[in-house]
Amino acid sequence: MCGISGAVDFSGVPPSIATVEAMTQRLAARGPDGFGLSCHQHVAFGHRRLKIIDLSDRSRQPLVDSELGLVVAFNGCIYNYRELRQELEGHGHRFFSQGDTEVIAKAWKTWGRDCVSRFNGMFAFAVHDIETGTVALARDRLGIKPLYVIDDSARRRLYFASTLPALLAVDDVDTSIDPVALHHYLSFHAVVPPPRTILSGVRKVPPATVIEYTRDGRRSEHRYWSLEFADAVADRLLTDEELISLTEESLRRAVQRRMVADVPVGVLLSGGLDSSLIVGMLAESGQRHLHTFSIGFEDVRGERGNEFEYSDIVARHFDTTHTRLHIDSSQILDRLPEAIAAMSEPMVSHDSVAFFLLAEQVKKQVNVVQSGQGADEIFAGYHWYPPMMKCDSALDAYRQAFFDRDHAGLEEILEAGWLGEDYSSAFVADHFAADGAPAAIDKALRLDIQIMLADDPVKRVDNMTMASGLEARVPFLDHELVEVAARVPPRMKIAEGGKGILKTIARKVVPHAVIDRPKGYFPVPALKYIEGDLLEQVGDVLTGRRARERGIVQQAYVEKLLAAPHDHITTLGGSKLWQLGLLEMWLQTNGV
Repeated sequence: MCGISGAVDFSGVPPSIATVEAMTQRLAARGPDGFGLSCHQHVAFGHRRLKIIDLSDRSRQPLVDSELGLVVAFNGCIYNYRELRQELEGHGHRFFSQGDTEVIAKAWKTWGRDCVSRFNGMFAFAVHDIETGTVALARDRLGIKPLYVIDDSARRRLYFASTLPALLAVDDVDTSIDPVALHHYLSFHAVVPPPRTILSGVRKVPPATVIEYTRDGRRSEHRYWSLEFADAVADRLLTDEELISLTEESLRRAVQRRMVADVPVGVLLSGGLDSSLIVGMLAESGQRHLHTFSIGFEDVRGERGNEFEYSDIVARHFDTTHTRLHIDSSQILDRLPEAIAAMSEPMVSHDSVAFFLLAEQVKKQVNVVQSGQGADEIFAGYHWYPPMMKCDSALDAYRQAFFDRDHAGLEEILEAGWLGEDYSSAFVADHFAADGAPAAIDKALRLDIQIMLADDPVKRVDNMTMASGLEARVPFLDHELVEVAARVPPRMKIAEGGKGILKTIARKVVPHAVIDRPKGYFPVPALKYIEGDLLEQVGDVLTGRRARERGIVQQAYVEKLLAAPHDHITTLGGSKLWQLGLLEMWLQTNGV
């Protein structure tokens, strides 16, 4: 797990090494163990390294394979790299390191862009072929690893980095607000689908995509994976028991794969079903005294701020080495600027701060953790899935459950000139209309898996853990497990209030008290019920000169929220005031 950056000048002149160095230094938290730069012809790569696999300098990056004529900058982990290495040795390749980065180089030379289909892992990487002058950017299937770009065709230049703020080291970035992205942020629960970001001049490589650039700047984009939900014709031959067994075997493989490391691996244990199941499966596989970590916050207005009683049950049952972290509200306010600075894009969900604070403490004990993100989207754990089993309009049902506000509601918020069209509804409608998801619930699951996941929970986990140089692995997003889950009929997923098939598997592994409980989440009540010093801070930001000069939000609406912040909560339980405040704080933090 690392941070990568780079610059390509298609006019043929060497790019600015100073710019690449500045971008790379902004990624220092992601890779505290090493720094590297390389420049060949019209291409320069930068790298910050977090040592997880092959701790020696033989795997330092950017990796230059002189024999192949390739340069690679890589962020992530290829879990099946040992198997691929053996296969590549059969093709005659000789290896000088024990790491997975070199496997990417050899695989690219052998199979070209199709090599990504052989990788099981999370990755974002850049490859420069010195002989042909081509440069390729690639991102994993589920978008676990981020990759942002400035594709400046006017100046015939390309820049890329693991975070958006790193790209702001580039001169003359267009930092104007993208009105379509703004609509998504305010309507589509702060999810800005790729390739857009909130800034007009910065884009992101979509998941499951390889983009190739020729020496003179011609660009081609290839999507190498998409998720199709079975029409169930072939899978009708499988019994429920066979599907349960297939899912369990795939999950166990996914969990075991994510133990591949040359350093210890822990688990973020929230006390919910998903993380508890990971701990249980690791314990059953022989892991002893596994390091587990939980976080909790102060209660606010009667809303509970921790789930320690459940994480304690799991920790005792499996005899883990368990660490509790309790955070009071004053700490949230004190550390908020740092958490916001760690965000590649504005992320309104409360648990961003939770992950930031937890990761800081976890890093003191381990460098790698497994986390349960993704299970709700893969196995239909959210409340908006069951109603979609029987609905007249998938689009209407999804908007009612997931959108923070409809298009008409934006008229009260946005100043003249910012409203535009109903971009968010149009985006969801287009996605739902695509082939491969016959039922309404399948359409929602596919949208959440391929779009929402990468730009909401997964992005939070990556940004907040990497702010402390901690690598987070998400076994529920193993692409083979995701494909198996797509074969499971919806009735098995929504059973028992959601994630029915996972609960059936879990009953063999974890204490039932953790399974038969109300659904929880990573609660930070102080960011839902904004009051006291935090309310004052948000008010100052939204009514201050910079926000007013920006001219996006109507001040009358801001005053309405400030007068009664607890009365304005979104469908999914978020603060509408915090949503606006976080956006402005993020823009100001990044000098926009």
